[in-house]
Amino acid sequence: MKVEQVKINDLTYQLNVNIEKADAQDKKKKALNEYRRKAEIRGFRKGMAPMSLIEKMHGVQALVESVNQMISEAINNYIEENKLNILGEPLPNEEKQKSIDWENDESYEFVFDIALSPKVEFTLDSNDKIVSYNVKVSDEAKDAYKTNMLKQFGKLENIDEVKDEENFIVADLEQGETKIEGTYVTLRQMPDQAAKDQFLGKKVGDSFEVNVNETFTNETDRAALLKVKKEELAAVEPMWKVTVKEVKTFVPAEQTQEVYDRMFGEGVVTDEAGFEAKVVERIAQEYKQEADFRFVLDAREYLLNKTNIELPEEFMKKWLYTINEGKFTMEDIEKDFALFCKDFRWQMISQYIMREQKMEITREEVLAVAKQMAKYQFAMYGLNDVPEEQLNHYAESILANEKEGRRIVEKTEQDKVIGYVKSVVTLEEKEISIEDLQKMNN
Repeated sequence: MKVEQVKINDLTYQLNVNIEKADAQDKKKKALNEYRRKAEIRGFRKGMAPMSLIEKMHGVQALVESVNQMISEAINNYIEENKLNILGEPLPNEEKQKSIDWENDESYEFVFDIALSPKVEFTLDSNDKIVSYNVKVSDEAKDAYKTNMLKQFGKLENIDEVKDEENFIVADLEQGETKIEGTYVTLRQMPDQAAKDQFLGKKVGDSFEVNVNETFTNETDRAALLKVKKEELAAVEPMWKVTVKEVKTFVPAEQTQEVYDRMFGEGVVTDEAGFEAKVVERIAQEYKQEADFRFVLDAREYLLNKTNIELPEEFMKKWLYTINEGKFTMEDIEKDFALFCKDFRWQMISQYIMREQKMEITREEVLAVAKQMAKYQFAMYGLNDVPEEQLNHYAESILANEKEGRRIVEKTEQDKVIGYVKSVVTLEEKEISIEDLQKMNN
C-alpha cells in the first residue's frame, strides 16, 4: 500500500492511494467469515454454508469493503504522520479516478483531493486603528422616547365618537334574524380610506349598513369579525347592519408615582427629573448597542483585510456540496459562497485570538449573556423589574434550545474576542447622529 502526495497549489493537494489486491486478502477473509456467520441459506444451518458459496455471493462486496477500510486507514495515517492540518475532509476526485475492475485488477489506485487549512498568524497593537462611534442623545430623541414610554403604559378609555383610525370600535352586527354582539372593529386593518370613512364621525348608538367583503378584505380579519371559520365565509351574505356600542381610544399614561413604579420599579423614580434621567440612560444604552454593533462590523472588516486569509475555494465548494448530500445545488452554493467565505475567515481569526490569548468560555459567562437577552426581551413588553429568579429560569430555557444555545455561545465568544480587540487597538473616536448610525447598520 502506497500514498503519494501531489501538490496542486499552496493549499490544495492530490493524494494517490495505491493498494495491492493481495494486501486486502486478510481483511477480505475476515469480512467473508462475518458474512458466513450471519448467512441464512436454504439447505444449510445458519453459519455453516460453504465458504465457496459465500465467496460467490459476497466476494466482490467483501473486497470493496476491505479496500475502503484500507483507504481510510492509509489516508488517516498519512495525514497524522505528516502532521497535515486539513480543511474539511478528503474528497474523491471523480474526474481523475480511473474505473476499477474489482475481479481482475491486481492493484487499485484511488485519487483524493485534500485541502490544507490556511495558517493564521497576526498581531494587534496600538498601531492598529478602528473607528469607535459615539452618539449624542438629542432633545428630540428624549421627547420621543418619553412619549413612547407613556404610550406603552397607557390605557384604553371610552369616548363618544370615532375620531381617527387609531380608535377601536365595539359593535353589534345584524343581518335579518342573525345578530353578532360585541365584535371588535379596527380601522387600521381596513384596505382604503373609503372603507374607513364609513366609520369616522360615527357616535355611540349610530347604525349603518356595511358591505363586509369590501370593508374587511382580509379573510382572517373578516372571519374574526363575523365570528365564523374562514371556510364558512363564502356562504355569508356581505351586507350587515352595524350598530356602534362603544368607541375606545388609547390614552397615554400620566406621569404619576404609580406609573413611575410600573416603569422602573417601586421608588426608583420619584419626579420628572428622575424620569428624564432614566430615559437618557435607556437611550444611551440603546445607542451604545447600535455603536457596539457597528464596531463589531468594522473590527471584523479590519481584521479580514489585515489577515487577507487565502482559502482553497474550489475545494470548499466541492466539500460543501458533498457534505450537504444534495440539499443544495452548486448554483445555490455559488450564490452564497462569498458570504460563507467571509464568515469562515472570521471564525478562523476568532479562534486564533481565543487560542493565542488563552480565552475560555465558562458556563457563567454564557448564562450571563442569556440573562441579558432575556432582560431585553422582557423590557420590550414593558417588564423592566423582572425578579432575578424568573430571569434565571427564562435564560436557562433559552440555553436549553439547541439552536438558541449555540447562538448564545457564539455571541459570548464574539464578545470576548471583540473586547480583546477593543482593548489593544487605537480607537478613533467619532461623533455621529443616531439616524446616520442606523443607516450604516442597516
